[in-house]
Amino acid sequence: MFLEPKPNIEHLVKCCKDGQRKAQEMLYKQFAAKMLGVCMRYATDKMEAEDMLQNGFIKVFQKIADYRGDGSFEGWVRRIMVHSSIEYYRRHHKMMQVVDVDEAGYEPSVNAAASSSLEAKDLLVLIKALSPGYRMVFNLYAIDGYSHKEIAEIVGISEGASKSQLSRARAILKERILKIDNEKYGYAG
Repeated sequence: MFLEPKPNIEHLVKCCKDGQRKAQEMLYKQFAAKMLGVCMRYATDKMEAEDMLQNGFIKVFQKIADYRGDGSFEGWVRRIMVHSSIEYYRRHHKMMQVVDVDEAGYEPSVNAAASSSLEAKDLLVLIKALSPGYRMVFNLYAIDGYSHKEIAEIVGISEGASKSQLSRARAILKERILKIDNEKYGYAG
């Protein structure tokens, strides 16, 4: 059986810049599954994530002429998906309640040994269960690598509120991880 090689990204990007529909389709097919995963982290359900994905790809194709080849194309697409997902969230949901960092309180770190039994898919389920505001800031900071300053600009909150939301999200995750470990192994938490 003969398999066609994966198309070269640079070539696909050039063809997309020239407005070639087939290249857009191929680019979409190459990145859709990964980017749906990005959108799922910000969505309330799969249908909403699919809407975010479609909106994100519309923006990718509208802005593709701006892509200069600095850094990976996938990273550029991922950044558009994150921004598009947050924009979608803002339009369709009430914005989160924010607590300033001074009100957040102290948050001890998670015991690595106690949480070692947790698999990535289980952690993603716990993250998905966070309230939308906490989930958004946690994803932006811990998974997508944005700074608190960048998060504040993207989400429209203060840096202190971003830090507070992250702190609270981590505390909730820690509590839920310890509860799971207590149920599994009888640890005292």
